[in-house]
Amino acid sequence: MTKRLTAAMISQAAERLRPVVRRTPLESNQRLSDLLGTEVLLKREDSQICRSYKVRGAFNLIASLTEAEQRRGVVCASAGNHGQGVAFACARLGIDGRVYVPSTTPRQKRERIAALGGERVQVVVGGGTYDEASTAAHADSDRTGAVYVHPFDDVRTMAGQGTVGLELLAQSPRRPHTVVLPVGGGGLIAGVAVWLREHSPATRIIGAEPAGAASMRAALDHGGPVALPEIDSFVDGAAVGRVGEFTFPLVKDLVDEIVAVDEGAICTEMLDLYQSDGIIAEPAGALAGAAARELMPYGSPGPVVCVVSGGNNDVSRYGEVLERSLVHIGLRHYFLVTFPQRPGALRHFLDEVLGEGEDIIAFEYVKKNNRDTGPALVGIELERAGDLESLLHRMKASPLTVERIPPGSPLFTFLL
Repeated sequence: MTKRLTAAMISQAAERLRPVVRRTPLESNQRLSDLLGTEVLLKREDSQICRSYKVRGAFNLIASLTEAEQRRGVVCASAGNHGQGVAFACARLGIDGRVYVPSTTPRQKRERIAALGGERVQVVVGGGTYDEASTAAHADSDRTGAVYVHPFDDVRTMAGQGTVGLELLAQSPRRPHTVVLPVGGGGLIAGVAVWLREHSPATRIIGAEPAGAASMRAALDHGGPVALPEIDSFVDGAAVGRVGEFTFPLVKDLVDEIVAVDEGAICTEMLDLYQSDGIIAEPAGALAGAAARELMPYGSPGPVVCVVSGGNNDVSRYGEVLERSLVHIGLRHYFLVTFPQRPGALRHFLDEVLGEGEDIIAFEYVKKNNRDTGPALVGIELERAGDLESLLHRMKASPLTVERIPPGSPLFTFLL
């Protein structure tokens, strides 16, 4: 098997996938168009079978196996979406498979894998991160002889993912000036970049990865794939600790820019997609839109295409999504306030420190240092982000001891 992806392989994958996957819409988005001052189009892979583009690569790889390989069965590691694609392919093609997922994979995704695979697929929890699940899946493959279906670092997977680029280019009324794609291990952006560089070489390609798992940026800085010491798994569809050996050189050679996007900005875009556009996107699905609105100047040349890569989001996570968004846009702040243990101390804080439209959304005594004082964790929500300076001024003028907890503080992680 060749290790270098070509546009011809993507064409072959498109033919193989044509009777199986959906040709997802490429839709104009007025909200982002207004924010950027140029035409913005969304490639809606959230409406794909299994609600993610991942089915393209998984099905293409499994359908490419020989009969002997198919009899051995398949095994994979997945944060959720790739596993759904593998499960769908196994059920469709009559192949047995096992899907290893990290314990952080949302329940909704685990249940979908089991439902799609039916009796053909077993879901196994293998470690706390994707990389631990991958290690467990590789060990299974070595032990049983099952074919390992890589979620990104295999040319057959990348060829399937590259069909997203083939479609969006065919659907776009004009050649896109910029295409923004989410980046995890690099399979999607590598495949799309190979197609665009051959068929639309002037198109600018931007990869967006979560700031808490910026493994492609680390690889580019290091000169090759390198394991991150730790990752934030919130953007589970793109939280990969080490990018692919085969995806990396394609990204290095063909992609114009890789940017890291704060998880709070991703949450804000998730909420806007839902509330303004009626699109349910998972965190990785909102990466491209968040990158476009955060990093592209108003009036950028268009059209700009953002790939909404997936819509498998667990509704139970929306509390955290809202919290991260409010912190990111400056409407929610946390403080440690040391109150004197005497009557009227809290009333003073409410009357003299808090202004109109400033609400306490969290209040918890941490402990009593002594009989005279006791610190409390206080969360405050503002009507406008610009009101923070006035609040900080009133806190400074108050006799109370107040310490702000910045979002970058290790203590802040306990609040989310």
